[in-house]
Amino acid sequence: MKKEDWEIPANLQPDPGDYAFDLEQTLKSVVSLKTYVPNDAFTAGSLGTERAGSGVMIKSTGLIATIGYLITEGETIWVTSNDGQAVPGHALAYDQESGFGLVQALGKLDLPVMEIGDSDRLKVGDQAVMAAGGGRHHAIETRIVGRQEFAGYWEYVLDDALFTAPAHPFWGGCGLIGTDGKLMGVGSLILQQGDGKGRRFDMNMIVPIGLLTPIMSDLLTYGRVNRPARPWLGMYATEAEETLIVGAVADNGPAEQAGVRAGDKILTINDEEAPDLAGLWRRVWSSGSAGAEVRLRVERDGSPKRIAIRSADRASFLKSPKLH
Repeated sequence: MKKEDWEIPANLQPDPGDYAFDLEQTLKSVVSLKTYVPNDAFTAGSLGTERAGSGVMIKSTGLIATIGYLITEGETIWVTSNDGQAVPGHALAYDQESGFGLVQALGKLDLPVMEIGDSDRLKVGDQAVMAAGGGRHHAIETRIVGRQEFAGYWEYVLDDALFTAPAHPFWGGCGLIGTDGKLMGVGSLILQQGDGKGRRFDMNMIVPIGLLTPIMSDLLTYGRVNRPARPWLGMYATEAEETLIVGAVADNGPAEQAGVRAGDKILTINDEEAPDLAGLWRRVWSSGSAGAEVRLRVERDGSPKRIAIRSADRASFLKSPKLH
């Protein structure tokens, strides 16, 4: 079902009367994004060539904050407001570490700007609104149900991610709005967790907006944070029964070129054990900057094997956005 054909159930939508700010006006800052990616893009196979999600207008110049995977290698981007205004956009920046992306609208959109809030002050139990492009019918009243570390299989760690429930079904790039009407984070994922009674509990993982503020100047100037890139392996790992397993490797990425295979059990990294997925990636990053050698010891078919991987800058595998 397309997002534009679907609405949040009325009983889950936020009630404007429950908020001290103008909810309807604030929701106008949330826009829909549609990205078209070339078939030969590095991420085309994993993320698709057509991606849809949301973003939040954060500057009157047309600057939009979103989640980076929506716009990675985007060749064409369309920005659509809740009232149907549509203009092209440009993928301005993508920060691999936080996951934030920035889009510049290339036409005038007569929309309000959402002020960036203080996500550090959010506590478990706090009420918020999770909003996709489309106004109140695409917004859900939610609560902060967790603040904790999050590790992703794609070489990604957040020290202090936000988790909200009930979950928004179209979470990518959604704006998390605090009770003061300010932007507190951007939606990244939906996660499922059992409640111990055989029922599934869905929640969203949100990237806190506090991670964007200190890197904003670099992203606007350079398109990325102005420091040496982390070493990247192109290795997708998962945790299974307290064991780290290689689930897959990126085509022609450093890990595949070095001989890492799906199914390899990771024993040590740089001669140290990794306690968990977050620990694995942190040990990779402690090897130095992109280009550093990363030493793995894996178990394959019951036998140990040592593999040296020459890491790379992940961005070097991606197509740069073109300004049309």
